[in-house]
Amino acid sequence: MRKIEKAMLAAIQNRSNLALDNTSVAPIDDVNSAVYLHRNHIADVNSRTGLVMVNKETLARWSTPTTKSRLRALGANVATRKGVTYLDNVAI
Repeated sequence: MRKIEKAMLAAIQNRSNLALDNTSVAPIDDVNSAVYLHRNHIADVNSRTGLVMVNKETLARWSTPTTKSRLRALGANVATRKGVTYLDNVAI
């Protein structure tokens, strides 16, 4: 896992703001945080349950290796096979 992804996870757990290089985290409420990559919203994360709500529109539009790496660090099941991006084994 990359240093930036470790910092992202720490910010989510600590309920703190993070703006580091191309990644940012912003608390939404008491338990949820929004995660951004290049100012594009990629996911919301519940810090109590660990539930990751992936922004499928952003993933479909920007299914880059960096986007997928950040989402995997959050625990999302994201993969690309033969040029098609999958979330939880369902094509996006």
